Amino acid sequence: MRIKFPLRRRDAPTAAWTKCPSCESQIFNRQLDRNLRVCPTCGHHFRMSIGERIDLLLDERSFVERDAGLASGDPLGFQDQKRYPDRLEAAHIKTGLREAAVWGTGRIDGHPVAIGLFDFRFMGGSMGSVVGEKIARCFEAALTERIPAIVIAASGGARMQEGTLSLLQLAKTTAPLARMDTAGVPFISVLTDPTTGGVLASFASLGDVIVAEPRALIGFAGARVASGTVGEDLPEGFQSAEFLMERGFVDLVVPRSELRATLARLVRVLPPAPAEEAWSQGEQRGWGPIGVLSGFAERVGGAVSETIGIDVESQSAAETNGDAPRNTVANREAEERQP
Repeated sequence: MRIKFPLRRRDAPTAAWTKCPSCESQIFNRQLDRNLRVCPTCGHHFRMSIGERIDLLLDERSFVERDAGLASGDPLGFQDQKRYPDRLEAAHIKTGLREAAVWGTGRIDGHPVAIGLFDFRFMGGSMGSVVGEKIARCFEAALTERIPAIVIAASGGARMQEGTLSLLQLAKTTAPLARMDTAGVPFISVLTDPTTGGVLASFASLGDVIVAEPRALIGFAGARVASGTVGEDLPEGFQSAEFLMERGFVDLVVPRSELRATLARLVRVLPPAPAEEAWSQGEQRGWGPIGVLSGFAERVGGAVSETIGIDVESQSAAETNGDAPRNTVANREAEERQP
């Protein structure tokens, strides 16, 4: 008589295991989570959600999300295989997020920072009007409050469903960085897998310090397109974090387990310049065209969607009173994971 064992590997639920795309080893999901979503066999860094990034990098319950009510409109009435609003709704259901990026303020080892985070699961982390607005507001807040700015990038580039409006975000996100540089407010750019297209071509490559995770894919265009553009064969791995660090584009390649400590050290050694020094250089503290436009956008509310592709929901009473809920994104994702 054939003996049936109580548990065979093929009987185990498939959701309990993840296959590493690098070494093809099967990893128990709980083990993967305990290891910060890094393969224990080959060190491959899996992608992380925004909530997981917040838990990894920031002090416990220090994160306060801002501008959570911003949502994309459909100014072009774009439709390919699906209508653009349908794609946004599908991404919202999949991730629990309203957009591909979230920003807010928090602390790293007690040091206040303004931080923006991308989630590649939301339409490939593409940058449209709302994402560009959030990143610009993150930089404006860092400039106004004189705290370091950090952006964790993970993006496929500009969002094609918004056409030229998405390309305008490259200018919108880089404009505050020039004023931050003049004011002596540091910006730390963290490049994760993948960081490509318009995001890399704008603010992500303009950090005072550029940090990357191991083996992250970093480049403007795909390898085939890049090779065809220059008309020659490019070296293998030319878009990897390690290759770019050897050539000076990336300053540090830091394993995920050391990323929080590295950012804390950078925040300590790169403090914002005193306000008096910024004033002596002619910096108008707390003012900037992006900030003015952002405030105007919130005042006009839903009318913004007809002009720059953004819907603005009214702020909740808690946000209005300055008592915004903490760890908003992390709590939402945790609730969704519960049965």
